[in-house]
Amino acid sequence: MRINARIEPPLAKKLAYLKAKSGDTTSGVLKRAIEAYYAQEAEGTSSPLKALTESGFVGCAEGPVNLSVNTKRELTKALASKLRGHRR
Repeated sequence: MRINARIEPPLAKKLAYLKAKSGDTTSGVLKRAIEAYYAQEAEGTSSPLKALTESGFVGCAEGPVNLSVNTKRELTKALASKLRGHRR
C-alpha cells in the first residue's frame, strides 16, 4: 500500500533525525513506528508503570517498604552509616 501524508515541520524534523540516526528510509522509519505503536496498543503496554512492572524493573531492588515516604530519613541514616565506616 502506498501512503501520502502531510506532517507539520516539527514532525518532519523528528523524521529527518530518525532517518539520519538509523540510516533508514522514510518508509523504514514509518514501518518501525507503526509496528511499535501497534505493539503498544495491541499488547496493552501503553501504561509506563505497566511496562516497567512487566519488564521486572519495578520491585527489582530491596529497601525499606516506606522509602518513598521517608526518603530523607532513610538517606540520612545511610549516609551517617557510611560516614561512620570511613572515620575509623
